[in-house]
Amino acid sequence: RSIDVNTRKMIKAVLTLILVAGISAPAIAQDKSNLVRNITVSGNGEASAVPDRATINAGVQVRAATAVEASRDNQEIIERVIKALTDAGVEAKDIQTADYSIWPEQQHDPRGTGEITVTGYRVNNTVRILVKDVDRLGNIIGAVTDAGANTIHGISFHVDDTSELETRAREAAMADARRRAESLARLAGVNLGEVLTISMSTGGGYPVPLMGMRADMAQAATVPGISVGQSSVTVQVQVSYAIESTSSNSQ
Repeated sequence: RSIDVNTRKMIKAVLTLILVAGISAPAIAQDKSNLVRNITVSGNGEASAVPDRATINAGVQVRAATAVEASRDNQEIIERVIKALTDAGVEAKDIQTADYSIWPEQQHDPRGTGEITVTGYRVNNTVRILVKDVDRLGNIIGAVTDAGANTIHGISFHVDDTSELETRAREAAMADARRRAESLARLAGVNLGEVLTISMSTGGGYPVPLMGMRADMAQAATVPGISVGQSSVTVQVQVSYAIESTSSNSQ
C-alpha cells in the first residue's frame, strides 16, 4: 500500500527527533569536557618622556573704524609676525592659519530707543605654529609678541615618535597582568598555564595643554619661562590564562 506525501514527511520528522534525542546528551557532555578553565585579568602600563615638540597659537587682533582699515592693519602686523617666525627658524610649512574673523563692535543707544550703532570693527588672525625644538619655544614666543602678536593661547607639548613609549607601556601592562593573574591563581590553589587571548587598548601621547597668555601690542615682550613637563602613553591589556590544576587537586 502506498504512503502519501504528508505521511512520509511526518515519519521523517519523527525519525529525526529520535536521532537528535539519542545524540544530544553525549554531545553536550563532550562540549563541556572541552571547555578550558581560565583566569582573565586586566593590566595597566604607562611610560613617560620629555616632549620634543610644541604647538602654539599666536594671534593678532586689531580694531579700526572700518572693516577695510582693520583688515589692512591686521595684515601688516601678521606679516611681521610670520617674518619673525621664519627668521627664528620656523619653516613655512609649520605655520598654518587657524582662525581669521571680522566682526563689528556695536553699541546700544543709552536712551533706550533700541537703536544699535556700529562703533568700529575688529579683525582677528591666528596662526598655529609647530615648534620642533622645545628649547627655543620661549624665544619664539618672545619674537612673535615683539613683532606684534597680542594673543598667545593653546600651547601644548607632545612627543613626535611615541613608538618607544608604547613599547615600554605594553611591557609594563603585560607584567602587571601577569602579577595579578599569579596572585589570583595562588589564592585559588591552581597554576597558570599558557596565554589564551590578549586584547589591548592605548591612550595618551596627546599634547599637554598649558594656560594661554596675552601680550600687549604696545609693550615689548620678554622671553617667557616655559615648563615643558612630560607626555605619557598608557596601555591597557586584557589577558586570559589557562588554569592548570595542581597535582594535589588532580588526584
